[in-house]
Amino acid sequence: MESRGQRGFEDLDCYKLALGVLKEAYALAQKLPRVERYNLADQMRRSAASVTLNVAEGYGRYHYLDCLRFYYVARGSLTETLSAFITCEAVKYIDQTELARLRALAHSALRSLNGYIRYVRKQQQGRKEFGSQMLREDQPIYVVDPNDPVND
Repeated sequence: MESRGQRGFEDLDCYKLALGVLKEAYALAQKLPRVERYNLADQMRRSAASVTLNVAEGYGRYHYLDCLRFYYVARGSLTETLSAFITCEAVKYIDQTELARLRALAHSALRSLNGYIRYVRKQQQGRKEFGSQMLREDQPIYVVDPNDPVND
């Protein structure tokens, strides 16, 4: 990855574009009918915020595979936000012109994020020190007791 001395996640183009998507999602959510306050508006705000938050968290990780995990979540949240924009147009909360503008912004953010993912994958920071396997915790073992009355 790039030198992190003076630069940070805020300098990443993909973060800046995701922040633009976030601002648009919040502005649109504010305009939605009251009935959508805890439905579509809330979901759109959460998915848009998830993009910026996961880019920042991924940037704060050291091993490239750990970083990529967060960038992939950010990418999924970005497409979820785009889907919310499409939903708004489908139910006539915005028109096709507005959707085209929002779609173009979301696609720009997605292209930028995909480019950064390619860059991180190529750099493989931390591979020499920790290898190329993702660290995983052991999964908990769940046992069903056949004598437990709940299992009847």
